[in-house]
Amino acid sequence: MTSILFQNARLIDPEKNSETLGSLAVKDGRIAGAMGMDDAIVVDCGGKCLAPGIVDIGVKVSEPGERHKESFRSAGQAAAAGGVTTIVTRPDTLPAIDTPEALEFVRRRANEAAPVNVVPMAALTRGREGREMAEIGFLLDAGAVAFTDCDNVIDNTKVFSRCLTYAASLGALVIAHPQDPVLSHGAAATSGKFAALKGLPSVSPMAERMGLDRDIAIVEMTGARYHADQITTARALRRLERAKGADLDITAGVSIHHLTLNELDVGDYRTFFKVKPPLRSEDDRLAVVEAVATGLIDTVSSMHTPQDEESKRLPFEEAASGAIGLETMLPALMRLVHADHMDLPTLWRSISFNPAKRLGLSSGRLQPGAPADLVLFDPDAPFVLDRFKLKSKSKNTPFDEARMQGVVLGTWVAGSEVYRRD
Repeated sequence: MTSILFQNARLIDPEKNSETLGSLAVKDGRIAGAMGMDDAIVVDCGGKCLAPGIVDIGVKVSEPGERHKESFRSAGQAAAAGGVTTIVTRPDTLPAIDTPEALEFVRRRANEAAPVNVVPMAALTRGREGREMAEIGFLLDAGAVAFTDCDNVIDNTKVFSRCLTYAASLGALVIAHPQDPVLSHGAAATSGKFAALKGLPSVSPMAERMGLDRDIAIVEMTGARYHADQITTARALRRLERAKGADLDITAGVSIHHLTLNELDVGDYRTFFKVKPPLRSEDDRLAVVEAVATGLIDTVSSMHTPQDEESKRLPFEEAASGAIGLETMLPALMRLVHADHMDLPTLWRSISFNPAKRLGLSSGRLQPGAPADLVLFDPDAPFVLDRFKLKSKSKNTPFDEARMQGVVLGTWVAGSEVYRRD
């Protein structure tokens, strides 16, 4: 393998919570420290930021079943262009990834087509239907890093508790979508003046707290490892803080869209802003931003959900939920840095170090011996986003035509360059 020496770089180290000007050496696909090497290729970073590659939990790649929305090749290229070096894929495909054979298909296709690391999650129940537990033990042996039914909330508490009990016996991580399934069914917006004015079916923010309350009780009962995929309301944050204070094995995440957008961005029924859970109030958004800055919320993800044009060109309440985010994750999050909500090491802890640590991956660090999964970026470079220039097959981004800052200049996976900005 080629040795590389990155010089004149702002090194963003989330593990040490530091930002320093220096150099970084890469040898045999791993970080070798900051010493010089006579045979190395020298990369002058020009004072730009060099950080561990983003580890993105909860990426939907629509293989098998809906390859026209997103393939492993297109998702991998989008990830590389966005500085994401590891994508953690969701099992909400057609059919669901609920057997070792389906999981093997994902691993094989990913290795063939994607230029970045792909680690799969598997369904918690068969078909994600919430009735019968999937083969968690066999799926764990086949390479699943976590188990989730995604936004199909298991409403049968007995089934959910059995799944968590079995997962706890194997040390498996369960990722859940905290939401009361009855209250949130059919909702397209968060209840309040805006939803009432627009005449949209809505759900109270309490539905998230109620769902989290139930999950916390079952975690306390079973001792399972648990991760809430998205905490988006201030009321749920108080419950999360209490659960962490009780030393339960609980972590939580949030998406870039809930950190940077609010319910008013929906405007005149713009369906690219329809996500699940729905966008919240500005007060909730600011509370969640503060929770990321303080570490109460552990991880930030893109929740990349590709949808085709036909599923979005519908009345708002009938349109499909979800937005793509692999390429927009970094510039969207730069809004938080430029608004002084948090610094770069704190942000990188939530998008690289913490997700890698939670999943038991060795990436997300700049320490010698760690994989040389790196991103070089300019946090200040301005641009106007054009969704048709994105590498994802689907173009459903709420940031289309937005003025943004933060450009990825290069991405390396195991020391090999997988993206360079022209």
